[in-house]
Amino acid sequence: MKIPYLSFNYQHSLMKSELKDACDSIIESGWFIMGEALKKFEQEYAQLSNTSDAVGVANGLDALIISLKTLGIKEGDEIIVPSNTYIASWLAVSAVGAIPIPVEPNIKTYNLDVDRIEEKISSRTKAIMPVHLYGLPCEMDRIMEIAKKHNLFVVEDNAQAHLATYNGKITGSFGNLNATSFYPGKNLGALGDAGAITGNDTELIEKVRILRNYGSEKKYYNMVKGVNSRLDEMQAAILSVKLNYIAQLTNERKVIARKYDKELSDIEGLTLPIINDGATHVYHIYLVRTPKRDELMKHLINLGVYPFIHYPLPPHLQEAYAEFGYKKGDFPIAEEIADTCLSIPLYPGLTDAETTYVVESIKSFFE
Repeated sequence: MKIPYLSFNYQHSLMKSELKDACDSIIESGWFIMGEALKKFEQEYAQLSNTSDAVGVANGLDALIISLKTLGIKEGDEIIVPSNTYIASWLAVSAVGAIPIPVEPNIKTYNLDVDRIEEKISSRTKAIMPVHLYGLPCEMDRIMEIAKKHNLFVVEDNAQAHLATYNGKITGSFGNLNATSFYPGKNLGALGDAGAITGNDTELIEKVRILRNYGSEKKYYNMVKGVNSRLDEMQAAILSVKLNYIAQLTNERKVIARKYDKELSDIEGLTLPIINDGATHVYHIYLVRTPKRDELMKHLINLGVYPFIHYPLPPHLQEAYAEFGYKKGDFPIAEEIADTCLSIPLYPGLTDAETTYVVESIKSFFE
């Protein structure tokens, strides 16, 4: 049996004819940028996110950058970011000339350790950028309290947590602005790059709309120096179809995760995901940890199970950030996670037999 880390076959089979019809409708319309399909999806995604507005952009990194620009983040400002996030979080901060200030995660949840945030806040700190990593929400109530206390903005990175909730409130609705990605592998994924920004502040959202479109509200009249980052009509139409299935597909992820939880919980030396109080997990990634990660990965591949590593090298050790002079040992929790984590196959359409095979393959390594 061969089990890939990710497969789209099942979910696309559910909606194949609808996806084709959606694409045909865009071709027939002759309108490919900033049209009715985008407006429709923006309204739908805002409703899903329980926010007043959503603005479609070209990708998740642009969503972060435009959010920071909209909030007036500039050169020399400091932004609190996770030490163990995907590098896009740091790149967005750098793109506006600001400085990423890493904060270590809670080793159990892998999200920002709220008890470590305030010690990193300085007179130059302007915002906190929590990332709902792997599909588990950050402790947003406490993060919002800290932000209010220190007069900071909050920009959520919700790329991995569509439909996740914290204390009954959906992620992507807490911050001043909130960015997401619809990269194909996300729980709500396009058939190419795509992203969005959500929020409840009408004035900020209007600035986002202008910035993403060359700084223009009216064609050929430019109010500010903007960018070209627009969610195109084809991807918007595709996402509108997929949005109708997100609840069903998320529930299927949870069923698979519960089986993994049950079947793998007794393995000594293997750490499973946890769910913190008040949170719901949507399992964009089912991440396990073991000091024998590399050996386990090799063992699984030999048996036809293909896991993945998210992420093998933390941002502070990347060559791209050599300018800061960080060295191994500066952020030991992020480094420990990077050295021990392994993402095992979990996606809608993974059958019960395949899930059982993954479980048995893991167990055979530890026996």
